[in-house]
Amino acid sequence: MNSHALVKDSWLSHLDARVPRYTSYPTAPHFHKGVTAATVNSWLERTDMSEPLSLYLHIPFCSKLCWYCGCNTTITKTYAPVRPYLETMLAELSLIVERLPGRGRLSHLHFGGGTPSLLSPDDFHRVMDAIAKHFDFVDRSEISIEIDPRGFTASRAKAYGEAGVTRASIGVQDFDTEVQKAIHRIQPYEMVAKTVEALRKNGVMPVNFDLIYGLPYQTEKSITESVHATVKLGANRVALFGYAHVPWMKKYQKALERHGLPDMRARLRLALAAREVLEDHYVPIGLDHFALSGDPMTLALNDRQLRRNFQGYTTDSASTLIAIGPSAISATGWGYAQNESDLDLWSQSIAEGRLPVHRGLVLSADDLLRREVIEKLMCDMQVDLESVATHHGVDPAVFFDDLDRLQTLEREGLAIVKEWIVTIPAEARLAMRSVASVFDAWLSSGQGRHAAAV
Repeated sequence: MNSHALVKDSWLSHLDARVPRYTSYPTAPHFHKGVTAATVNSWLERTDMSEPLSLYLHIPFCSKLCWYCGCNTTITKTYAPVRPYLETMLAELSLIVERLPGRGRLSHLHFGGGTPSLLSPDDFHRVMDAIAKHFDFVDRSEISIEIDPRGFTASRAKAYGEAGVTRASIGVQDFDTEVQKAIHRIQPYEMVAKTVEALRKNGVMPVNFDLIYGLPYQTEKSITESVHATVKLGANRVALFGYAHVPWMKKYQKALERHGLPDMRARLRLALAAREVLEDHYVPIGLDHFALSGDPMTLALNDRQLRRNFQGYTTDSASTLIAIGPSAISATGWGYAQNESDLDLWSQSIAEGRLPVHRGLVLSADDLLRREVIEKLMCDMQVDLESVATHHGVDPAVFFDDLDRLQTLEREGLAIVKEWIVTIPAEARLAMRSVASVFDAWLSSGQGRHAAAV
């Protein structure tokens, strides 16, 4: 069936709604400065070291600025700023390790950015050696890194293989030349193909591709061609993100406006066109991911073990995510903590022996309850409210008002409610964020600070 035919006109307002991506709950706009270094010290000191941990390292440097980017990054024409940054990053790691009540075990290690593949092979090995000094890795742990194919070298691929990297994620975005020029990211198909070949030659076999819809000059034909190229290169997973145009946060994004950006209906057509081809080759995962049938993410979906965190959909079940680097966000069972975004303030704090915490949020019992509901909707497209309430020791009647608000979505076919079980139909997958937002007790105070649902 043509998926275009499944979208009803009455759904359009929900697909255009400004709602969070729910990589956390509550979401980052609600963080405040009441969470300090002292708060995080206490969290780290109480960490259950019998459970595996997850570690995220933020490398905030790029050699060129892509106009669509929403990341915290610094453009550098030389490698000179990177080495002192790594010194400070490893110093932050040491500060954290000092506060943990024992030696940790890692189930997931992820290098993000910026452009973490900008690290030289020697520096990458140095970081990995520092991590191995402080942590052990559990069996079948995942070590992953985000890669920009521009400037990628065989020596970097060799370093990843030697260090035991298990998965690479390549920022493709779009293969069309006109689109690449508009977004200031030129990387021909052959460049991406050579990157994939180098990684696989060195044993980094699972490779993810990131694609974006909603960019200037994209057409249904061009985006499906990009998907076909992705399939041809054998991507194991694909993330299909909607471009988030937030020029009030990232002023340089206004450069895209002179090329013209697709409106909501055009964005929807692009998303549906790409999804149709992707679903011929991959299993749809949650809102915007796709994976091969035997991939660990697909198996986690089937077993209802899929999770969602600041990196998006994941198989990582660790309850503690330690994030290092400017703007990086850590997550624990007690709350969230975000580092200073300003590179100088981040560095100064670490030099003074303090964790560089800028803001965060302490989770209430209601936050934990609703976080589980929203995560299950975003991952499983279904939640048993009675079961979740029982797990948290509360009466499911706490959700009565939410069920009332769901009635409009149910009448329009975006949700199915049977007693306490809420299900998002497969054809309403793109409205997932709008359905989840019904259970967001914080949303009204953060409305308007998010990108459109599609």
